[in-house]
Amino acid sequence: MTSPFVAALRSVALNVPDPDLAAGFYTEVWNLAVADRRDGAVYLRGSGPAHHLLALHLGDRAEIRNVTFRARSADVLPVLADRTVGAGGRVLQPAAPVTEPGGGMALTIADQDGRIFRFVHGDTEHAADGTAVPDRPVRLAHVVLNSHDVSRSQDFFERALGFTLSDRTRMMAFLRCDSDHHCVAFGDSDRDSLNHIAFLMPDLDSVMRGGGRMKDAGYPVGWGPGRHGPGNNAFNYFVGPFGVVIEYTAEVLQVDDSYPTGGPEDWTWPPGRIDQWGIGQPPTPAIKEAQQAIRFMPPAAF
Repeated sequence: MTSPFVAALRSVALNVPDPDLAAGFYTEVWNLAVADRRDGAVYLRGSGPAHHLLALHLGDRAEIRNVTFRARSADVLPVLADRTVGAGGRVLQPAAPVTEPGGGMALTIADQDGRIFRFVHGDTEHAADGTAVPDRPVRLAHVVLNSHDVSRSQDFFERALGFTLSDRTRMMAFLRCDSDHHCVAFGDSDRDSLNHIAFLMPDLDSVMRGGGRMKDAGYPVGWGPGRHGPGNNAFNYFVGPFGVVIEYTAEVLQVDDSYPTGGPEDWTWPPGRIDQWGIGQPPTPAIKEAQQAIRFMPPAAF
């Protein structure tokens, strides 16, 4: 089922030591567009309606400021606040007008482990550009977060936010709020950090052409190309500026209530294979290291 409270993943906000340098990469190579600049921060959009997919703020080191979801209505924001507390999280800021670009009303919370999430409604949306710019990401597909306790993280998203488990592998829990197989996933780790941010491309060719563009710019493929099991999505992974792992993806599986939730026994590969195609290189040591390195900003600093 879809979440009665959360409609979609909207954006991720990062702290980085040099927002302008990072913005140059995300516009000139990754192929996003500047939606706005304000107070030293840069807001980057794709070809879809979301005001921005990525916000880059000045910070001493690379950190996640928050992951932002779109709420189904303004009325669900106080409901989400109550459910957050009931599930063991904290309300960092009750529903209030957003002062940064995009606007709207937003609720900001932290889960039991200090990860910061926002839920926004009534924010500005763009007219979709369609295919006006070839190979431009459309929207965010998902964000994957590392967790020292995947079951605990999964439970919070189910109890507080109304998400549904799509699949559980030995290492990961894939959760959905809409028809996408997952918009957030939690991976087993000894630290709570960012694994990667996935950008949905218009089609498979765009995933591959984007990979070529990255290679030409000096960013080698860190994992891929391939096609995942859970979600069935095609992928190419890279390490971007300041060690942030980013993914081009396409053809994400669409599911409904009839989708049978899979368990670890449903997602095993023959020896030597780590995806459906079995042709791409496995994750490099550099990408494995980067997938553990970016932490959330402490809630006290919000």
